[in-house]
Amino acid sequence: MPTLGDFLGTWSLDPWALGFILALGGLYAWGLAKASRAGVSWPLWRIASFYIVGLGCYAAISFGFLGTYSLELRWAFSIRIALLLFVVPSGLALGLPLGLARLTIRQGRVRRVVAALVRKPVQLFSNSAVPPILGLLVLSMMLTPLAGITRMSPVWEGVLGIGIPLLGLLMVLPMVEEKTRVSSALIMLQFVFAFIELLADAIPGLLMRLTPTIFDGATAVGGARASWFPSALVDQQLAGDWMWFIAEIMDLPILILLLVRLAKSDKGERTILDELTDEQMDELNAAHLHLRG
Repeated sequence: MPTLGDFLGTWSLDPWALGFILALGGLYAWGLAKASRAGVSWPLWRIASFYIVGLGCYAAISFGFLGTYSLELRWAFSIRIALLLFVVPSGLALGLPLGLARLTIRQGRVRRVVAALVRKPVQLFSNSAVPPILGLLVLSMMLTPLAGITRMSPVWEGVLGIGIPLLGLLMVLPMVEEKTRVSSALIMLQFVFAFIELLADAIPGLLMRLTPTIFDGATAVGGARASWFPSALVDQQLAGDWMWFIAEIMDLPILILLLVRLAKSDKGERTILDELTDEQMDELNAAHLHLRG
């Protein structure tokens, strides 16, 4: 492993990542300015989450050691992909970018176009089964030669650097920006799928750690190497360790969020039932028994 000085002192410019930061940061700043002119004060912690946790982490990942050595080190590439898929989208989503867009974009053609572009992906990713499957597919890419192909190609590296955080954002947004009331049963179903994801995300990392075969098939990059550079097998084992750790740690906040939503939903349903009269409760029970019959 590199020394702390090597890790913190290694930086490079990624034009793809720079463009991504300027685009997202500029659009969010434009939304904040529009909201301020409309007399709406956006929570400071949401702004900090978007810029510091979201874009700040993205910049550190893309311009720092992980982005610089992603071509040469499997573990740097794997950590980078895992962080872009789980950590960066969480920070961006907590900034409520869709809520800010709904608040600041006026009714008209632009709003209709934006709504049409966003509606279908959000509806798709609102399905409880979709995010776990996609997350597992992305991590499973490390078990195929596709990982080596994308890692060794600057173009594919740039595409992944933009596409992976956007994919992760779509996976997180439906839970963070939920506007409609969700039943306890649906939240329980989401909790079950999230628990399955917690178990499934460990599989690619475990296979990379325990299997002596080099999965990505990428050859070593030429040139002088530092003394801390690992062998190909150790490199893959480190990648598996870190990928497993990050994926499992980032699943825990999702489970906690679902537990909080379940508690709130259950409390709201109990309040509604407590407000019903005896006659209304009898009608509700009769309707329920009729449906079951």
